[in-house]
Amino acid sequence: MKKQYAAAMLRVLLGLVFLIHGYSKFQGGIQNTAGFFESLGLPGFTAYIVASIELAGGLAMIVGIGTRYIGVLFALILAGAIVKVKWTAGFLGNGQMAGYELDLILLVLSIYFVINNRTELALENTFHK
Repeated sequence: MKKQYAAAMLRVLLGLVFLIHGYSKFQGGIQNTAGFFESLGLPGFTAYIVASIELAGGLAMIVGIGTRYIGVLFALILAGAIVKVKWTAGFLGNGQMAGYELDLILLVLSIYFVINNRTELALENTFHK
């Protein structure tokens, strides 16, 4: 298998993870997510921004549109989640909260798409040849 196709599979998987997380924030009641954000000292409206980026950005990443820009947004969200939410739980968690190990993997993967930009089977390839 070519490296480019492996990168495309990773792109689709990353997009799917964010799409599902964004959808679940709306499905589970975005007001609950806003309340959680407020409990962290963040403005409640940022929950709407994060959920929208996850949902729309996840879809864009899956189909391969704006992967570099979406990668930056995902990296910012993940860095914020690690620092603001997961850091105190430690790398593997503390029994009450999951650790940041999976967030770190997703962060590195997001940065990969910022650096490498286009992959095979991406719609943005039809616009930039």
